[in-house]
Amino acid sequence: METTMTGLDFAPDANMARYLQNIRQYPLLSQEEEYELAVKYKETHDKKLAYKLITSHLRLVIKVVSKYKGYGLPMSEMIAEGNIGLLYAINKFEPDKGFRFSTYALWWIKAAVQKYILNSWSLVKLGTTAAQKKLFFNLRKIKNSLNLTDDRELSGEVLQDIADSLDVSVQEVTDMNTRLKAHDGSLNIMVDSQNNDNGAEWIDFIYDSKPNQEEQLSYRETLNYRRKLFYKAITVLNPREKDILFKRRMSEENITLEDLSQTYNISKERVRQIELNSIRKISKAIEQMQ
Repeated sequence: METTMTGLDFAPDANMARYLQNIRQYPLLSQEEEYELAVKYKETHDKKLAYKLITSHLRLVIKVVSKYKGYGLPMSEMIAEGNIGLLYAINKFEPDKGFRFSTYALWWIKAAVQKYILNSWSLVKLGTTAAQKKLFFNLRKIKNSLNLTDDRELSGEVLQDIADSLDVSVQEVTDMNTRLKAHDGSLNIMVDSQNNDNGAEWIDFIYDSKPNQEEQLSYRETLNYRRKLFYKAITVLNPREKDILFKRRMSEENITLEDLSQTYNISKERVRQIELNSIRKISKAIEQMQ
């Protein structure tokens, strides 16, 4: 579905007052009207029906976005992202499951807004797990409820309570609290603008630990050489030794000693001995080839 429909732009411009005034003209739907429209849209995919459903819930997006004002991001952009979430919801909604569309759409709106905040709030990636995302979006709320609105350090007891309530470690709470107290600074800021005659910036002092092109080429050549040695050396093994070694050491599946003992009708200890002997054979063959 397109993000723009006749008569309404789903990405509000800088004039938020006008946008808020415009969306008030769209009537709220009763549960029966909502269900009827959703059923007909699912059958026909008529954009006019989708338009009625979506416009009646634009105020829901405003309500969700208003809870994220404290992150310092443009309201218009968060609303636009929330509206996109609303558009996704209309195409995923199953009216016959008995839920109100607003209940279902709420999840999609919040997910879209939170994704935008996580991607925009910091240049450094935040919230890689569900627990960390929960920490990011709830830490400020918890601190406000405890009247910890200044930038002082949190006590050990408070850190532990927050960690327990959000199912994360104390260290994760400490790190996130530090991140939330200050936005990212530019690496192009002068180190000392008053006494800096050579124009040095902070980025000039960052050590790049990644290998250069020559080191990368040398590494690839070494890796290829070792791989060739391995595949030459593995020819010293018989079919059973190869199979046991590959399944025990190189398979993504969890092949146990018990599995292989049943396959070859030998004891688990014998399987283990074959595995270790195969490794020794290959190591010896590689030594002889070098």
